[in-house]
Amino acid sequence: MKKGYDVIIIGGGIIGCATAFELAKRGITDVLLIEKRFLTSGASGRCGAGIRQQWGSELNARIALESTNIFEHLEEYTGYSRNCGLHQGGYLLVAYTEKEWDQFQKNLEVQHKLGIDSYAVDIPQIKEICPGINTEGMYGGTFCQKDGHADPFQCTQAYATGAARMGVKFLTYTEVTGLLTEGGKITGVETTRGNFEAKTVINCANVHAPELAKMVGEDVPVISERHQALITEKYAPVLDCMVMSFVKSYYVQQEPNGSFLMGIGTKNEDPSFNFKSSWQFLEENCAVMCDALPFLRKTKVIRQWAGQYDMSPDCNPVIDEAAEAKGFWTVCGFSGHGFMVAPRIGILMANKIAGMDDSMDIAMFSKERFKTGKLLLEPAVV
Repeated sequence: MKKGYDVIIIGGGIIGCATAFELAKRGITDVLLIEKRFLTSGASGRCGAGIRQQWGSELNARIALESTNIFEHLEEYTGYSRNCGLHQGGYLLVAYTEKEWDQFQKNLEVQHKLGIDSYAVDIPQIKEICPGINTEGMYGGTFCQKDGHADPFQCTQAYATGAARMGVKFLTYTEVTGLLTEGGKITGVETTRGNFEAKTVINCANVHAPELAKMVGEDVPVISERHQALITEKYAPVLDCMVMSFVKSYYVQQEPNGSFLMGIGTKNEDPSFNFKSSWQFLEENCAVMCDALPFLRKTKVIRQWAGQYDMSPDCNPVIDEAAEAKGFWTVCGFSGHGFMVAPRIGILMANKIAGMDDSMDIAMFSKERFKTGKLLLEPAVV
């Protein structure tokens, strides 16, 4: 393997692979992607793989809309021969407080401005969409049929396979241990398999991205937060959509094989790189979900696992070039939503590196917003 490339990408999740693919589409094929384990071994392979357009800010709704348009034909888009598992059964978002219900109406206005086909649903409609749901205390909900979920492994492989076909190289089971700079510019990376040179390095290492950024003097305010999920035994088909509550902080969907995939938000979770699941989560999750969907009470849990959210102060991504190492870009802080926006973020990064115009201003994602107060606030986050 040669030692010099135009671009090096660190991180083999869907963000890194989508960026590699989009660069190659723009003629930048002299690219090396480095992953310390295997592709999707981090957050991408541990996520719930939801895809939703029902956001409260125009920015996130737009990114999600444009990403969904790609997910809908990702196999054709990347030339992938396998099925990426997209299922557009919809997202049912339920409101348990008057304040939340009012916010949902504002969210719908934002979504409708962009042409997103979401709409409000009353209690009878909620029961029709999700038979057996406990609607006690609910004010109503919103629904979008084009929301859904996909297979994170196949989606990432689709991007990786397409990138490789165009000449991108992949180096797995290789850890980046240092960054090389000269005269205020990035010149390459140090790894467990030697040094590799590049004038552009894109840091897509998720929760480990801030550690790498520190090597060139960058303080990226993103922390690692453990989130857990579980899956049940198979159950007769009853739920076609994802059901989500922001106030009660739960999500649940039924997989194609009949199992239920679910999780709840963290409580008093300290920043860490802990990938161990806990019995406390099992108890808390099951209590919340059995209240929301009482028919699950006799359903057995098959397994549970933990992953990491790369949390930023405003729950939106940080995309920034290092001040003291020009050419070194950090892309992280997606706060649990990286999978569903990866297609558009890959395009945004590739356009920037290729010097092409983009309708979205990448500067808005700079970490400087945390100093100036120009936060990218989002009311629709679990």
